[in-house]
Amino acid sequence: MRRVIFRIAFVLLVLVFIGIQYIEVDRTNPPVKADLDAPMEIKNIFRTSCYDCHSNQTKWPWYSKVAPISWMIVDDVNEGRRHLNFSEWGTLFSEKREDMKKKIWEELSADEMPPSKYTYLHPDASLEITQKNILKKWLLNSSY
Repeated sequence: MRRVIFRIAFVLLVLVFIGIQYIEVDRTNPPVKADLDAPMEIKNIFRTSCYDCHSNQTKWPWYSKVAPISWMIVDDVNEGRRHLNFSEWGTLFSEKREDMKKKIWEELSADEMPPSKYTYLHPDASLEITQKNILKKWLLNSSY
């Protein structure tokens, strides 16, 4: 009897998993309005560690098409873009850019960004001390 219940539960679970694959999620990259204008060294660090969630230039990996993981990834990207979008950086007033730079540094210095769930699958996105120092100098000292 237990075997029958287990088989039914397993089949139902597989059917649910297959069924949720048909739930569409929006994995789009809107046009870049005014991308970050920064020295190439700075921009490259941000591209490697931040752009997947904080720009309209997200690289959607294969697993972003598998539910329910896709739902979490899309939600993370949408939330990231809502808080900071480098693809719209140039549209911000200078005071807002300076405020955002301070917030970026607060997140980086507290090791809150990039999040560990991202760096686990993207180890090259982890920031080394030298990269953080480069970003700190630009974020806290530049006038752009």
